[in-house]
Amino acid sequence: VAVASGALYGIGVFLAGFSDGRVWWKYSSYGLMGGIGLGLGYIVPVATLVRWFPDRRGMITGIAVAGFGAGALITAPLATRLVASIGAPRTFVVLGIVYLAAVICAGLFMKNPPAGFVPSGWTPSVAQQKQRSTKVYTLQEALASWQWYGLWALLFLNTTAGIAIISQAAPMAEEITGASAAAAAGLVGAISIANGAGRFLWASLSDSIGRRTVFLIMFPLQGLLFALLPAVNSFAAFTVLACIIMLCYGGGFGTMPAFAADRFGAENVGSIYGLMLTAWSFAGVLGPMLIAALRQQTGQYGDALYVIAGLMFVSTIIPVLLGKVGRAVSVSTPLPAKTN
Repeated sequence: VAVASGALYGIGVFLAGFSDGRVWWKYSSYGLMGGIGLGLGYIVPVATLVRWFPDRRGMITGIAVAGFGAGALITAPLATRLVASIGAPRTFVVLGIVYLAAVICAGLFMKNPPAGFVPSGWTPSVAQQKQRSTKVYTLQEALASWQWYGLWALLFLNTTAGIAIISQAAPMAEEITGASAAAAAGLVGAISIANGAGRFLWASLSDSIGRRTVFLIMFPLQGLLFALLPAVNSFAAFTVLACIIMLCYGGGFGTMPAFAADRFGAENVGSIYGLMLTAWSFAGVLGPMLIAALRQQTGQYGDALYVIAGLMFVSTIIPVLLGKVGRAVSVSTPLPAKTN
């Protein structure tokens, strides 16, 4: 799957360089083919690493998805320089070749651990046993439980809030704090770093305090921060609040794969969490549309931010209802381990 993702993504980006003004070509190559490749590649490290590191699921998935977020920090300035020197079409060609080689080569290293693999000297702690299901769920079994939809909702709501900030960060900072366009543009880089850092920090913390507890902290915290943003006059203070929100946004992505593995077992987490990532797609549409519509209707960002704050406070009920991971699902006989 990783090799296929590298092929689709690399070739999709490569072919986008030959669109020659044809929008349908760009949508088909960069959008459709590249998008499928991107989705396939995102889930593979997550599904593989939770099996190799059962003792540190949060930390390891946090590292994996932080890598995804950090990629933009490298590619964005590189692509900008390439466009300035060789033009946009050739930039797509160059990046496509690089992606093709890099992802396929990395994909060749992906493999599952032996059946029954356990890290040397590790035994699950009492806390880990309480938050993990002893049953290995198939995708169909996971979809038959309401907890899958609860986790989907957690990811959807957390992402909706974060993307609302990402999509409007610069104009929001200009309107609320009076910052210059140049300063507001710098804010985008700061929140990108916070996004990547949050994926690792919150996910690592979840190994100690539990996945559910992380969301019980992040949701009301975001509600408070969104409520404070309209009253902030200082650009520095606005930046700090926005970065903390983005730490939580990234934290959702970092913690959720481990949450799904705890809830449904690591054996089929690729398909179970892969389908759960549709929450990201829906939020990517709703978040920007929601804040843009409210901004247009009210003429200011303040009311839109208050609405999102209320949404975050109300959403706290979801991790409350989910309860402790290992006790909210029925436990039956585990599936037999696969043999090579």
